[in-house]
Amino acid sequence: MIDLNFPGYQFYVRGEGRSQEIFDPISQQYVVLTPEEWVRQHLVQYLVQEKQVPLGLLRREIAFKLQGVRHRADLVAYDRSGTPVIVAECKAPHVELNQSTFDQVGRYNRKLCAPYIIITNGLSHYFCVVSHVLGTVRYIEDIPQYEAL
Repeated sequence: MIDLNFPGYQFYVRGEGRSQEIFDPISQQYVVLTPEEWVRQHLVQYLVQEKQVPLGLLRREIAFKLQGVRHRADLVAYDRSGTPVIVAECKAPHVELNQSTFDQVGRYNRKLCAPYIIITNGLSHYFCVVSHVLGTVRYIEDIPQYEAL
């Protein structure tokens, strides 16, 4: 896997070639190591180690229906009462982050109503704060520490 624009983290990887797996600390099991999963696991570590998000309050691939269509959010962080505070969309490093990506996470967040959004392909990261009352999205330099969310 390629180096990403995150601090260096320790990962547990097993297997070889296309049959590699990476340990996912959220589910406590090994998952297939795809380029997107490589990005997601870096984001998990970033949120836990740099932003102090409790690991127990992160969930991956949250399934839900929106207008009768099934969707899955890549990563969601919750507050201690179970309310989503961050919705993250992870793409493989070779995937361009474009309007379609922003629209995708926007659709997810209409259902989840988190005040923060992260979009990343591991090389580029976008952080946004969302006002659901005003219907606005504003880019910010970084996600605040967990206790400030």
